[in-house]
Amino acid sequence: MPELAGDFTVYAPDLPGHGCSDIPDAKYDAAFFADTVEGFLEALHLNDATLAGVSIGGAIPLIVAARHNPRVARVVAINPYDYAQGRGMARSSLLARLVVMAAAIPVVGETIMRLRNFFVMKNILEGGVFDPHSIPPPLLKEMYLTGNRKNHYRAFISLLRNAGSWQTATRDYAHIKIPVLFLWGSQDWARPDEREQDRRLVPEAEMVTVERGGHFLPLDRPDEVVKHLREFYRRHSPRLAS
Repeated sequence: MPELAGDFTVYAPDLPGHGCSDIPDAKYDAAFFADTVEGFLEALHLNDATLAGVSIGGAIPLIVAARHNPRVARVVAINPYDYAQGRGMARSSLLARLVVMAAAIPVVGETIMRLRNFFVMKNILEGGVFDPHSIPPPLLKEMYLTGNRKNHYRAFISLLRNAGSWQTATRDYAHIKIPVLFLWGSQDWARPDEREQDRRLVPEAEMVTVERGGHFLPLDRPDEVVKHLREFYRRHSPRLAS
């Protein structure tokens, strides 16, 4: 973000149920998050926006673009989480697989999520990067503390139980009419055929794979993320083209 702020005005909202944002009693599916981001753009009167995000944050811009939101001009989808019926996280580690399975079981899922454990969280996150050392210890601590907020576990359970909605939303990708860049880490949870499927669904989409990068690509290769985002913007900015 500090690097991008040299060229862009950067907005980085915490999604509902994430970070320090509110944790409303809601259905945490793809439509809910896309509605939230559209509301954010509207509230701040943002135009000619480049929407970029990672994981579900990478899928949200694609959904918003498919709705033909006039405030969005470009999309950079970094490792979008829209495959495997929302169970891609299970590919992170054995513990992640167990968490995903447990979340589907009423009462059991709620109980396990309320007994949140730092080691489990750390294990799942480390399964999402190429190099575990790329996760700063202060970030691990912050994510653990914010995840322990009251009712956070309910939001996370809802997110996992509605995870299939992300793949369902890919049906609308064909409606996208603006430039799209898919930016994948070579070691992302998505398999090559799943990545190619996204590229085929979006008309004229560009796709780049970054070596030595996992699911949380900006942690592994922030330099590459910034470089490709800048280059993509330059290729698709009318102001620069003129």
